[in-house]
Amino acid sequence: MRIISGKHKGRILSAPKNLPVRPTTDMAKEALFNILENRYFLDRKKVLDLFSGIGSIAFEFASRGSKNITAIDQNFHCTKFIIQTAENLDYNINVKKMDCLDFLQNTKQNFDIIFADPPYNFEHHKKLKDIIFSNNLVRKDGCLIIEHDSNTNFNDKNVELRKYGSVHFSIFTN
Repeated sequence: MRIISGKHKGRILSAPKNLPVRPTTDMAKEALFNILENRYFLDRKKVLDLFSGIGSIAFEFASRGSKNITAIDQNFHCTKFIIQTAENLDYNINVKKMDCLDFLQNTKQNFDIIFADPPYNFEHHKKLKDIIFSNNLVRKDGCLIIEHDSNTNFNDKNVELRKYGSVHFSIFTN
């Protein structure tokens, strides 16, 4: 995994090979952050990274100046890697080891940007989106980004679909 831009641009982070993750490709990550940086000042945004895996997205936000980042994943080894790497890079990332849907149903926080990268075989994409918006977890003028494959389709009015190879981003605005 490589950090694309910002303070640690080009830094390669090597996660253990046995982690159950599918990191967002560099091409897709670069395209997504080009979109986000044209819409937001990332250093002023409160970010939630769901299904964080090895923290690729959280580290990209941190490298670009975001200071208020929460990363959620239910795998102990993934959260341990994020915590250790964040300490090494001097990033202040709040890491929680827990189920993402449980977090969403119980949190009282809201966020400017929520990024969710559930496993492609995840069967609750619509539920994930519905929980986030029904609990008002996205702040006014914020967005929810769900990474998925071509088998997932949202037919919402407020969705923008971006495709980068096999990676699809559905971007919902509030």
